[in-house]
Amino acid sequence: MLKICLTVATALLMAVSVLCAQDRGLVMAHRGGAHEFDENTLAAFLGSYEKGLRGFETDVRTTKDGDLVILHDATLDRTYEGMTGRVEEKTAAELRGLKTKQSGQPFLFLDDLLAAFADKPGVYFEFEMKTDKDVYTDEVLETYCKKLYDSVSAKCPEGSFYVFTSFDQRPLKVIKRLDPQADVMYITGGPCTEDIVKMAQELGARRVACGIDQTSQAQVRNAQKAGFRVNLWPGHTVEDYELGIALGADVLCTDIPVKVMEWKNSKK
Repeated sequence: MLKICLTVATALLMAVSVLCAQDRGLVMAHRGGAHEFDENTLAAFLGSYEKGLRGFETDVRTTKDGDLVILHDATLDRTYEGMTGRVEEKTAAELRGLKTKQSGQPFLFLDDLLAAFADKPGVYFEFEMKTDKDVYTDEVLETYCKKLYDSVSAKCPEGSFYVFTSFDQRPLKVIKRLDPQADVMYITGGPCTEDIVKMAQELGARRVACGIDQTSQAQVRNAQKAGFRVNLWPGHTVEDYELGIALGADVLCTDIPVKVMEWKNSKK
């Protein structure tokens, strides 16, 4: 069972820290900080961490032979040199030699990301399940979710919150079937409506991610009154973060996490 892994001492420290996932306005590095680093690379996640970030989001897919990998897009075309097409059509061995177009970073496997953060407690991490319905059949989905759940559960450090997220309801249902106590989040690009909250409740989620430009303060408050943590996205500017704070969001997803943290620290 995936555990939040909080000792009494850790819980007390996190309760007074802006690094805690339960504080309002947690800054979350989208894809490790997609506009400040080479997105979804180990260098991006560790670079953001070294700058003080403790909230992260990433995207998980599977290879043809079942290894879990980190990639946002449906294909390799935009971000990697030397190979095109879907990772789901490639073997792990084929992917290991790939380098990013931006700065030559190696292709990132989930196990390597989890290992890098296994000794870093007090982190909030969202693992988005990129389960395109034309590729992830029910059979593939079962295998993918089980491996993802087992891998993430085994590497959750004490005091961290590791969350399974998706736009697709199917993997969320599988994860909750594997572990009714697993922390899951339903994502939508639209506003945080009552219907979205109800849908998330039916999925067993206690977190929702909604469009920042379409969501009102009242909608955020209503979701929170219903027991939800609200993540607002996307964040491309400091002003987006300010808007999220004004709306009362618990987590703000941003592509410029370092810049936001610097601005936030300058206000103290």
